[in-house]
Amino acid sequence: MPSRLARLFCLSLAGLVAAGPALACTRLVYLGPESNIVTARSMDWKTDILTNLWIFPRGATRNGEAGPNSVSWTSKYGSVIASGFDISTADGVNEAGLAANVLWLTEAAYPAYDGKAPALSIALWAQYMLDNFATVAEAVAALEKQPFVVRTANLPDGETLATLHLSLSDPTGDSAIVEYLDGRQVIHHGRQYQVMTNSPSFDQQLALASYWQEIGGAMLPGTNRAADRFVRASYYVGAVAQQPEPDKAVAAAISIIRNVSVPYGLTSVDAPYVSSTRWRSAVDHKRRIYFFESALTPNTFWVDLKQIDFSPATGKVKKLELGPSQDITYDGDAAKDFKEAAPLRFMGVE
Repeated sequence: MPSRLARLFCLSLAGLVAAGPALACTRLVYLGPESNIVTARSMDWKTDILTNLWIFPRGATRNGEAGPNSVSWTSKYGSVIASGFDISTADGVNEAGLAANVLWLTEAAYPAYDGKAPALSIALWAQYMLDNFATVAEAVAALEKQPFVVRTANLPDGETLATLHLSLSDPTGDSAIVEYLDGRQVIHHGRQYQVMTNSPSFDQQLALASYWQEIGGAMLPGTNRAADRFVRASYYVGAVAQQPEPDKAVAAAISIIRNVSVPYGLTSVDAPYVSSTRWRSAVDHKRRIYFFESALTPNTFWVDLKQIDFSPATGKVKKLELGPSQDITYDGDAAKDFKEAAPLRFMGVE
């Protein structure tokens, strides 16, 4: 093992043992032929996070919910999203095919807020991307100008500070990982950034992956820790057959995200940061289809964005109730099962 990678490997494992976040997830981008690009993710959490699915038409006026100088905007694109506690956007895709996912990152540290700069609640971080951009490149170009300060707050438990990083992907296969470390925004942009998990920070995840690439697929780390999930997802997303048929491409991506999921009901006193996988999603960027499956239901259903009215004049905010721990079963295209609802109220930051 090269000495630098060895040091990073040991330091990262030490950090994972010391850390104790409530949420641990995995996200990957499958780059198939014939523009079959699929983004899949798992949502791991120690308790039910009250997820429902929402339809947001374009033309919505939003406020950053971060105090008097909150950034404001009108959404350019409609989206389908999975909420967290029904106060934030945890995952989703817009009608242009841009996907956004937020995952836990214990090391995240956001800029100090002076009360003067435009600000955005972390609950709207992913939604801002879906509302405003069609491609990863467009989003990155805007973020590099730092149009707002991300502000965070405690989760609904009142005790745990929300510390997240953001991933973006689009129909071209482009990706970006956005983190805040030591108060500074860090962006990794490129098709090569296909996988993201949790701790350590993304640059250290890449270093760990480099070590395991030297070993190859003969021996992959098998624990539920974030670093191990990163390695397994990175290996499999490159090793599986690249499918020209869209359904097989989606099946490949979902099979990998299942492989790095945490068994339902698993808890460990020695590893409090390992949490059961609650649900999984996948975005078929080419066909504009959002797939969703809960650990408590026996099948995968989907939402075809092409069948949704996203127009500001006639489109409606709609909600798909998933039930406690997402235990309501849907089948096929569930777009018809959404019900008109009052707009989601995003968590504010004072």
